[in-house]
Formats: sequence, structure tokens, C-alpha cells
Amino acid sequence: MKQLLYLEIPTPDIETVRKWLHEDFQPISGQKRLTPDGIRVQFYSSTAEAPPELSIFIWSVQRTTYLKIFRWAKKPISGENQFLAHLTDNLRKQFPHHYPELPNIDLSQQSIFEALAPYYPLTVKYFQKIPNGEYDLKRVYWWEQRWRESVRNPQQPKQVIFKTTTQVDNEISHPTYDIIYVGGALGVIHAAVMARLGYKILLIERLPFGRMNREWNISRSEFQSLIDLGLFTQAEFESIIAREYKDGFHKFFDGNNPPSAKAPILHTPKVLNIALDAEKLLRLCGEKLKAAGGEIWDETEFLRANIYPKQVTVQARHQTSNTIREATGKLLIDAMGTASPIAWQLNGGRTFDSVCPTVGAVIASGFEQGVWNPEYGDVLHSHGDISRGRQLIWELFPGAGDEITVYLFHYHQVNAINPGSLLEMYEDFFAILPEYRRCDMEALKWKKATFGYIPGYFSVGESDRRVAFDRLIAIGDAASLQSPLIFTGFGSLVRNLPRLTDLLDTALKHDLLTARHLNQIRAYQSNVSVTWLFSKGMMVPTGRYLPPQQINTILNVFFGILAEENETVAENFIKDRTDWVTFTTLALKAARKNPRLLIWILEFVTPKEVMRWLLSYLNFSIASLNGWLFAWLPVLSRRLQPWLEPRYPGAWLRLKAICYALNDGLGRPLKPSDRWAIRLQQQQVSS
Repeated sequence: MKQLLYLEIPTPDIETVRKWLHEDFQPISGQKRLTPDGIRVQFYSSTAEAPPELSIFIWSVQRTTYLKIFRWAKKPISGENQFLAHLTDNLRKQFPHHYPELPNIDLSQQSIFEALAPYYPLTVKYFQKIPNGEYDLKRVYWWEQRWRESVRNPQQPKQVIFKTTTQVDNEISHPTYDIIYVGGALGVIHAAVMARLGYKILLIERLPFGRMNREWNISRSEFQSLIDLGLFTQAEFESIIAREYKDGFHKFFDGNNPPSAKAPILHTPKVLNIALDAEKLLRLCGEKLKAAGGEIWDETEFLRANIYPKQVTVQARHQTSNTIREATGKLLIDAMGTASPIAWQLNGGRTFDSVCPTVGAVIASGFEQGVWNPEYGDVLHSHGDISRGRQLIWELFPGAGDEITVYLFHYHQVNAINPGSLLEMYEDFFAILPEYRRCDMEALKWKKATFGYIPGYFSVGESDRRVAFDRLIAIGDAASLQSPLIFTGFGSLVRNLPRLTDLLDTALKHDLLTARHLNQIRAYQSNVSVTWLFSKGMMVPTGRYLPPQQINTILNVFFGILAEENETVAENFIKDRTDWVTFTTLALKAARKNPRLLIWILEFVTPKEVMRWLLSYLNFSIASLNGWLFAWLPVLSRRLQPWLEPRYPGAWLRLKAICYALNDGLGRPLKPSDRWAIRLQQQQVSS
């Protein structure tokens, strides 16, 4: 017996596939016989004791149909290659990729549940069991609708930023606020730090403040940057920890992989092992912001901003009263995430190169004892091969008590025909959760829905993407400068918060608020920019058919190498701290262990993308060399500061940005400078 073919048929309707095989498919040779799971095709032979045959069977997992063909003969059957090509061609014509459109609904005539039930029955069923489920399902629909519109009309984004060269009337020419933040999740963390430095802050948030549609995980070493900045005390940090677990696992399905592409579990006990109470963290930041004199306008939707020479005016709508509110400030910070209309306007047709449509839920209880040990997390896991053109990946993080947060996502190329659907993903999530972790869906008690689009941008250099305009700068997911492999904008923001706030403090102090100056304030890391090839290797190009096991094969090769290294190497890689030597060594080991890895990856990328990656790697190499050659520059810059800053503030800002790039830009963040720490202490005393 020998396996000849393994295909993914991108449909959850296995019965229709079975019926087609039984009734409609006609082999070009041989005699077809029906079986419960497919067909057998027998071929005439005058010499064999038993006639040779091909056994074709189908099965379903992950709401996808799969097909395999085995040869029952000691040697190849005459015409078998033609048979395989004939069957494959007919299957592709009969069951092509299908990318459902978002249904148009009218909520003035029916509820969101009634409107979506014909299209997503499982999603509607279980959202009805989630507290605030109707509200959250409306948000899922809104977010997908907004995302699809942005992807399909990238060249004509809605204009929300307007620049005026003349100043407004003198009576309103003095800004009320120093900084106006739009977006209250990542925005409030950044805002709380700036408020404690003495800046007058306004935070505008579309949702009720403190509501989160994601949970956050981090490690102690990474959160330490927020403690070093003085934003949290150690006691406050401990109070927002929902769970700290012993180890995190990385394992990809390898049941259909060749022996060289099977891998052991990768253990990362210090990666994402702290589950935070995200809403408590946000409330605490909000309290600190208000205590420092800041204001929060929640349930208020951003509409537009007018940029003047000396200020920015923001117009927003209070959703409850449907009234228009306006505010003026020196600087506007966009923290609205992937749905940000500002980010789309700034970057036009190339806002994001990839995205992770992510869905999930916080489950309060209901898993049987022994299904999962809450002392452990599942950082990256797949339980099957490519499913309807996507490699689905799970995450599982224990929370407080019996709570478990589960995510399902996939890496996806931004594509107008196939933008990536949250609602399709939720239908998968509720259908295949019992395949991933044994459970009775009716026994689960749902606490909260978690969802969103996590963007990725394949940077070549630090100036490859616009993150700023005059008196405007983007942070977090809106800036899309986070790791393309494992972290969302939260991880990037926390790791780079000292850098971002220190540089912004300098810019504000000297009124260096033009796009030229603000574009230097970014969370770019050259060691992260080269890792986009790994996320690219997890994406199935729209309309393409790949061997179903191919992505799992690539992942197992590389993560198997990480599993062979010491714990620090894997931890640094996943935490975006890998240096040039380690990265290059790992890449060479992967190529040497399985040379076909390069061929597999080239099936995902175009020659143009290969050139982009080579430029990224060249920039990483140059940046690493500069980091070694100019390691003395940060020390010298502190000595130059008393003379340089008052005379040439623009040059001082540039010098600071370069110094941060030599360290933070390579994943080696420094402690806050003495001046920075002293100023924070002074603010704490005065407050």
C-alpha cells in the first residue's frame, strides 16, 4: 500500500463530496465501486492474483473535507498518474474556493441574532449565551464590515484628517489639551504615562471605557518596563495578574508530515505566562490618568480632525446623546487599532500586508476535569492541516479560577476578494472547539467574546511606513509595527513604551510636532522586520491549492530547531529579542536540516517579496553592525545633552532616536535614562 495523493477539498459539506464521488465522478479507466467513505477503483490485470486498485476515501475535520488515495498494488498501475490528474481537476472545478460575502442586514427591522441566524447559526446560538452577546455580535459585524470596506477601497480611503495652513481665530488658538488620544485600550496606557509627566490629556474612546474585546498575556520581564517607568508599583502589577502558569507549549499537527518534519513540543515557560486582567489594567490606568488631571470621553466616536499650524481640532460624536463634541490640542495620537480611518488615510494602498483574523472567548467553566491543567498555556497549536485555504492556529491561556481564554486565528494575506472574515472564523470556532479540547459545548459557561483583526506590515526599513502627520502620530496596531509572529500591538507598545514616551516628551517640550520629527518616534525593530518571512510561510495565497500539510511541515521544521536550542534562544526569538548571529544561525540550521524548506517557502512568496526580504535582512545586518560599532553613542549623547538640547532641539531628538534604534531597535531595550527616571519621581512626589 502506498499513499499517492492527499488533498484538501475546501468545503464543510462532506456529504455533497461523497455524493459526487458516488454518483457523478467517472474515472477515465478502471471499475468504480462504492464504499461508505468514498470509492475504490479496480483495474484489470491478467497476471496479478488480485486486481490492483486505488482506494479513495474522504473524512472531515475543522469543517473541511480531506481526501487521500492509496494504491493497493506492488508496483505502479498503468495510467494512475492520468487518473490522479483527472480526479484532481474535476474536484477543483466542482469544489472551488468559496469566499462568502458579508450579508447585508437591516437592524431596524430585526435583531442581529435574527439577521445572522441563516448564515451563521452556531455563532448566533452561542453569542446568545454570552453576557452582552448581542452588543458584541453587532461589534463583530461592524468590525468586519469596516475592515472589508477598507481593504476593498484602499486607494480612496475616507478622508478624516484635513490640513489648514491658516491659523484659527485668536480666541480659540490656544489648545485646551497638550495631547488628544483617540482609542482607549492601548491609548490609555501611553496616555497615563504622559499625564504623569505633567501633560494635559484627553482620551476619546468609542466604547464604554474599560471594555475589552481581547485579553492580554505578557511575561514579568516585559511588564517590568511599566514598573520602571513608574506607571505601576510592583503591588499593583501583582493585583492585575489573573494567572501565572508554569509553562507554555508550541506544537503543530504533524500526522501527515514526513519524519524529517516532525517535532517535539517547544516549551517556553517565560513567554506570555502572565495572564492579565485587561479590564482591571485599563481601569487602573484610567484612574491614574484622571488623578494626573486627564479627562476621558467614552462612548464617543471620532469623526475628523483639522490640523492647523499651532494646534489640532478633533470632532467626535457622543453616541448616547448623539451630540457633536470638539476639542483642541497640540498633538493627536491615533490608537484606534486596525479599524483606524486615520491609518488608512495616511498609508493609502499599502496600510497592511497581512492580518490575523482572530476570534475566541473567555470560558468561565464547563471543561471536565483533566481536559486542561490550568498551570499550563497553549501558546501556538494546530490540530489539523490547511482548512478551506487557511492554517488554523489555537491559543489557550488559563485565567482566574476556572477561566480559560481560547483564541482561534490564522495568518492571512490582505486581499480584496478574500479580506478575511471574523464571522466565518466564529462559525469554525464554535464547531471545532471540541476537536481541539474535548468538551460538551452545552456545558460551557461563556463569560466574554474576544475578537479582532491583528495587522502586520512587512517593513524593509524604519522609514518604510508613515506613522505620523503634522501634529499627529499613530501607536499600537494603528502603527502596525508589532511582531508579525506572536505579539499584538500590546506587546510592542509595552516593550517600546520607554522609547516612545521619552522621544515624545522631547518633541512636545520643544514643539517638534511636524511629520518630519514625529516620524522618528516609532516602535520599529530591525530584528522583527526580518521575521515577516515566517508569518508569510503560514499564509495560503488566495485561490491557491497547497499540499494540506505544507504549513505544518514548515512550522515543525523551524520550531523543532528551537526546541533543540536552550530555553533562552527560543524565548528571545519569540519575544523579538533575537540578535543577528542567533537569527542567522537558526535560519542556516533550518535550511541544512531540511533543504526543501526553501522550496516550500518559495511557493508562498513572489520574487519581488524575496527581494524585499533580502533588503530587510541587509538592513538588519547593517543595524546590528552599527549597534556594535556605536555602542558608545548613548553614553556620549547624555554628556552632550546639556549643550545640544537647548541649542539644537531637532538634532537632539534625532540623536535620541538613533540611540534608541541602536538598542531597542535591535530588541535590546535599555533602562529608562537617569533624567527620565528623575522626572518621573518628581511627578510622583508632586501628585
